[in-house]
Amino acid sequence: MTTCSAHVLDTAQDRPAAGVEVVLTDSAGASHPACSDGSGRIGFDDVELAAGRHELRFLTGPWFVAQDRECFHPEVVVTFTAQPGDDHLHLGLHLDAASYTTFRGETPVGAGTTGAGA
Repeated sequence: MTTCSAHVLDTAQDRPAAGVEVVLTDSAGASHPACSDGSGRIGFDDVELAAGRHELRFLTGPWFVAQDRECFHPEVVVTFTAQPGDDHLHLGLHLDAASYTTFRGETPVGAGTTGAGA
């Protein structure tokens, strides 16, 4: 089984994107909501993912609205595949009002993550 985490960075403000709501939907269709912490990190360490396709949905629209900022993408959906033998997957999201970039990253040693729903 595989665990998952994410990290959201506001590239326009050059800071972590704290308070972004995120929903992980696993290959069985179960939803696991969470929120990015003050460092922009989201942890789903208590969710074990089977091999297969999964989805992270970042609710960016409400986050931008809460900051009185406009945005072009009201949500960002990242579909990814967990392979047999994957221990942990970390997905990065670099975000600004008009664009975003996602990537498979690595969790820095000792960085820690926040739990789902935190």
